[in-house]
Formats: sequence, structure tokens, C-alpha cells
Amino acid sequence: MSPTEILTAEETELDAVARRARWHILNTVASSKAGHIGGPLSATDLLVALYFRQLRIDPAQPQDPDRDRFILSKGHSAIGLYSVLALRGYFPEEELLSFDHGDSRLQGHPDMLLTPGVDSSTGSLGQGLASGAGMALAAKRLGKDFHTWVMVGDGEIEEGMVWETVISAPRFGLDNLTLIIDLNGLQQYGWPAADTDRFDRSEPMGHVDLEAVFRGFGWNAETVDGHDFDAILATYDKVEQRRGNDGKPTVIIANTTKGHGVSFTSGTYKWHNGVATPEQLDLARGELNVEDSQR
Repeated sequence: MSPTEILTAEETELDAVARRARWHILNTVASSKAGHIGGPLSATDLLVALYFRQLRIDPAQPQDPDRDRFILSKGHSAIGLYSVLALRGYFPEEELLSFDHGDSRLQGHPDMLLTPGVDSSTGSLGQGLASGAGMALAAKRLGKDFHTWVMVGDGEIEEGMVWETVISAPRFGLDNLTLIIDLNGLQQYGWPAADTDRFDRSEPMGHVDLEAVFRGFGWNAETVDGHDFDAILATYDKVEQRRGNDGKPTVIIANTTKGHGVSFTSGTYKWHNGVATPEQLDLARGELNVEDSQR
């Protein structure tokens, strides 16, 4: 199913989809009175590019055994994934307003037993890459052609389990596995910022040459502006062309801004989570240029 079957003609551009997704993130969390903001907003463009241009998926068949897989390892950013899934046609956009309610399919962390389009239950940080490696290995053993993508946060990769998988994935020749690091430069708690940091807390991995580290462990590594759709799509294409050819998994190091797209959430650790006021929602609606009917 193509984006033009879901959105009106004037909204088919990826930036328009991303603006709508960002509005849903803010509005849904405000409606539910709880949820995360900064991480979902930093990941939005990467998710939109994946679901609207890259992944081989069909929302009408969310359990297709030959579909590409995606794992949101930073599961607290679930509302970002749900917003993109809704826009892609996995469930009605109106259902987003049930987010985090007791009887909702859209819980605070992704649940593969509840939500169409969710390939792995996540939330305990550090585990998603290992799950993705297992899916990629299973594809190899079963002779399947699907591609497994995993997104982690830069704070999350302080977890040791991530690095156990980084070490082992090349040993299994998992060139059908791609890791995206949402390098948004902020985590909920951290050291005070230094002069070399981008934002108002020290970056979790801002002083590490991640490309060199991953290449040293036997991965292909790409760095991209995580808010530039042309650059994102070119990088995804490069990864896809390489898939199945060299025996190496790939990491995409995406430089992003936590809270990107809205002035009062951008680049501040205090908006790791939070609930926007009605006045802030009005400001965000104007900045994102969404219609009142999309409330």
C-alpha cells in the first residue's frame, strides 16, 4: 500500500507526514496525561522514511512471514512508532487517543501481542538488538529474504547487552541486520554539559567515535543527518543495496535533536517526557502547520 492510498495528494511528501506524526505525539500524550516526548520527536523522520519508503510491508497483512521487521528497542518512544503506524494504515488515527489506557492496544511500551505492526515487545532497554539479531539469524537459517531493522537510543547503548550483540552479529554474517542509533544527544539523567556538547546535558555517546568502534567490531557504518529526508533515504538505499552481499551488519548513526520539530521541546533534557499545556499545543499546532481537524 502506497502513501497516496492513505494520505491526500498534498500530504504525500514525507515532511508533511512527519509533521502530522509529531502533532499526534504531542496531542496524544497531552490527552493521556503521560508519556514520552523528546525521544519520539527525535526519531520521527527516521521512522517515517522507513515506513513510507523503505520497509517491505503491507499494513493489511501485518503478520506476513516475508515482511521486513522493525524493532523499536527504545520502547519508551512507543507513541512515535504508533503515530507512524497509524498514518501508514495499521489502525485508525483516532485510536491514538486511547494511548496508555488500560484497555488500549497502544500501551506505554510496544506489545507485539496487542498492536498491529509491532514486531517485538520492548521497554527494558538494551534488549532489542539481540532480538533483531535473532530474527536476522532465523531468516538466514530459513532461507528468508526479509531485512531486520532495529532502533536504539544513544543512552540505551550504555547497556552491556547491546555490545554483546555488536560483537557476535558479524560472526554470524548478519548482513540482513541494520541498527539505527538515534543519536539525539540527551538522556533523562546525565552529566552537566561541556563546551563540546550540543545541548543542555552531556551527550551519552557524544565523545565516542562510534563509526570507528563499530567498524572495529566488523560492521559497516554510516553517519547521517537524522532530520534530512534526502540523506536518510540515500543511506537506507545504500544499506539495502549492500544487504546479503558482504556478510556484515550495518549501523546507521543518525545525528538528531531530542524534541525536534517544536520550539519548546527541542534540545532540552526536561522534555524527555512531559505533558504539553493547551497553550503549548496551540503553539505546536502552528509550528507544525497542522489543521484543527487533526486534533
